Amino acid sequence: MTQNNNEYSASSIQALEGLEAVRRRPGMYIGSTDTKGLHHLVWEVVDNAIDEHLAGHCTDVYVKILKDNSIFVKDNGRGIPVDIHEKLQKSALEVVMTVLHAGGKFDKDSYKVSGGLHGVGVSCVNALSSYVRVEVERDGKKYMQEYQRGKPIADVAQIGETSNRGTSVIFTPDFEIFETLIYNYDILAHRLRELSYLNSGLNIYLTDEREEADGRSDHFYSEGGLLEFAKYLDQTRTPLCEKPIYVKGKQENVEVEVALQYNTGYQENVFSYVNNINTREGGTHVSGFRRALARTFKQYGDSNGLFSKLKIEISGDDFREGLTGIVSVKVPEPQFKGQTKGELGNSEVVAIVSRIVGDALTAYLDQNPKEARRIIEKVILAATAREAARKARELVQRKNVLSGGGLPGKLADCSSKSPAESELFLVEGDSAGGTAKQGRNRHFQAILPLRGKILNVEKALEYKIYENEEIKNMFTALGVNFFEDEDGVRRLNLNKLRYHKVVIMCDADVDGSHITTLILTFFYRYMVELIERGHLFIARPPLYLVKKGKEARYAWNDKERKEIAIEIGGGKEDSVHFQRYKGLGEMNAEQLWETTMDPARRILSRVTIENATEASYYFSILMGDDVPPRREFIETHAHYAKIDI
Repeated sequence: MTQNNNEYSASSIQALEGLEAVRRRPGMYIGSTDTKGLHHLVWEVVDNAIDEHLAGHCTDVYVKILKDNSIFVKDNGRGIPVDIHEKLQKSALEVVMTVLHAGGKFDKDSYKVSGGLHGVGVSCVNALSSYVRVEVERDGKKYMQEYQRGKPIADVAQIGETSNRGTSVIFTPDFEIFETLIYNYDILAHRLRELSYLNSGLNIYLTDEREEADGRSDHFYSEGGLLEFAKYLDQTRTPLCEKPIYVKGKQENVEVEVALQYNTGYQENVFSYVNNINTREGGTHVSGFRRALARTFKQYGDSNGLFSKLKIEISGDDFREGLTGIVSVKVPEPQFKGQTKGELGNSEVVAIVSRIVGDALTAYLDQNPKEARRIIEKVILAATAREAARKARELVQRKNVLSGGGLPGKLADCSSKSPAESELFLVEGDSAGGTAKQGRNRHFQAILPLRGKILNVEKALEYKIYENEEIKNMFTALGVNFFEDEDGVRRLNLNKLRYHKVVIMCDADVDGSHITTLILTFFYRYMVELIERGHLFIARPPLYLVKKGKEARYAWNDKERKEIAIEIGGGKEDSVHFQRYKGLGEMNAEQLWETTMDPARRILSRVTIENATEASYYFSILMGDDVPPRREFIETHAHYAKIDI
């Protein structure tokens, strides 16, 4: 009888023990194994220190990037317990570090609120690190334990005496797990700054000890909390009222803290947190905030006759135009969707936030009639502009190919009807667009040339955006449309997205960089879901063609150019010929294909959002009306710039 190699039996069932499940499926626990997942390890350890602060036991947190890209995190909290765990008969420190779903966050007496509730945070860090060293200072003694890939090297040992208290963790991410081991200082700094605003009175110190960092460090501390956070986020915009509106309250053991400020701009920027965790997808706390905002302002406007001359119905969107808001709640038992905690699901939080915010806003409007009238006038202007934008949007969507219209005349579509394999290149200029059309693979690559610079959406009314020919062409080619969710928030519907790769391809010069930034601003402000789903990319055409005789190779930066020149020049860099590509039009169709469009050889950079608050902040600096902050930014970061003269 022939043995069936595909037989499915009891022997096929694997039961992974200890932390092996984390190492086998890291994405389930930290989201990914790329840069985002690498930095998530830091947040898991820092969150434990922050939880100690929330419990009233920690005032200082130190974070260091060590010379070898290991991470050091130290706090002055109570220190992880080291006594023997009664059930498991091993040190509580070892239990916390090596057992999933083990920690003090399940004990309401130890932590009233906490960000790390699944009990897998620091044990995941241990599982995904090649080396971890934990030191605990408590009860006058200092203890230590080391681990390799999640397994203790030895038992917990007392290594001295001390008058201090706290926990320090050093971990080295495992090269077998992660795609990169290089930490980005700015990503760490942005999140730690955010945490300082969310936890007033907490000192957070960040230091980079790597040689190339040249001693870079920061100290983050906020006395004013969310009020200072709102001012920081809005410092590049013109405020409508002198001071942000601040709300704080507590009901049913849920603490609610909100800061909001209206500005003269057109964008809504609402950022939400649950127990200090950034909930990018929002959730019930954001729903409660938005409902309170719309209900309270509408009641105020109606009761004072401020909407009497308005001929259109006020929408929830109208109350959020030009709004910067931070919604932070502390929930004893939050129900997150997924380990990465992107959305809050507790249904009771909607009513709690709505009541607290609604009562506070009612009092504010009654006590500040001048500010209230300014905000209502802003709402009326928003409603009028929204109606114009709706008509413009509908006109664009009626032309969408999937609703019966035609594709843009400039679009050279691909023959494939499968969005998963189809790519759309947004190409700067008709000339480069023509070359790209000749060089592409017609089966799965579509080309949409963009003439000149598209509208700067950061400074434009929404209805003006849909009048811009290039933006209309992008909407129509992509096949997307908008819908409103149950909270009246406009969302982008990607169900009929025609291409799962949208590639921005511009010249490698100053104008090309500006056009790329304008397109990125448009996508971030109006199609952020496309970025969050991982559909947006930036092409990286080569900067140089290096030639000697019949040998020719491409270089994407000055370092590569020099290395290639020395290699093919027999050690003599000046014996080779360089061609600097400043525009895509300088390449022929074959060169553009083999360097920038061929999936087997090209380099694409995926556009991601590491920190939503910082992304919004920098877009407003670089693309907004206010010149002084932009000048200051340029002066501060000028040494990073690469300029062709």
